[in-house]
Amino acid sequence: MAATKVTINSNGSIRVEGDFELLDQEGRAIDLVGRTRIGLCRCGHSANKPFCDGSHKAHGFSSVIAAPDITLPAPKPPASAPGGETA
Repeated sequence: MAATKVTINSNGSIRVEGDFELLDQEGRAIDLVGRTRIGLCRCGHSANKPFCDGSHKAHGFSSVIAAPDITLPAPKPPASAPGGETA
């Protein structure tokens, strides 16, 4: 089992549990004060972004999530280095 579990809740938040680090777009760590479980906003209405504050309930946010069957594309071949060698 993975050290981090991410659950996308229908009509709600993204739940992150386990051993993880949360960074802003500049790569700076967001202090989680030792938390090992957080909810991240998906609806865009939270007053405490990036965290969920439950605002999705008051705004009627609706997004039902079910795990789809995904067929991944074949891996790309390794890039060739100058001279025809494989990098």
